[in-house]
Amino acid sequence: MKRFSDFAAEQVALDGDKARLDDILNAPVVITGFRIRKTRYSKNDSGEYLTLQFEREGKRWIVFTGSDVLIGQIKQYGDEIPFETVIRKINRYYAFT
Repeated sequence: MKRFSDFAAEQVALDGDKARLDDILNAPVVITGFRIRKTRYSKNDSGEYLTLQFEREGKRWIVFTGSDVLIGQIKQYGDEIPFETVIRKINRYYAFT
């Protein structure tokens, strides 16, 4: 008998407590999942926003951002999840380091 999860194309919801991006800067986190969606608010060039799921100190969290740099990096390296990183604010943008 097939299981629904064997053929369903839907993404699993990302769970965790909400965090603010500024609260996790310069601290190691383990990225465990992500989702990119279109935004209704066009504050960035891509017109997308990123939901990042991560673990820190044994607890699961999610953070939302419209950072085009983080969106580009996760598109390029999302296949490597899970991975450990530090998110830094460099001048006016955020980046995985």
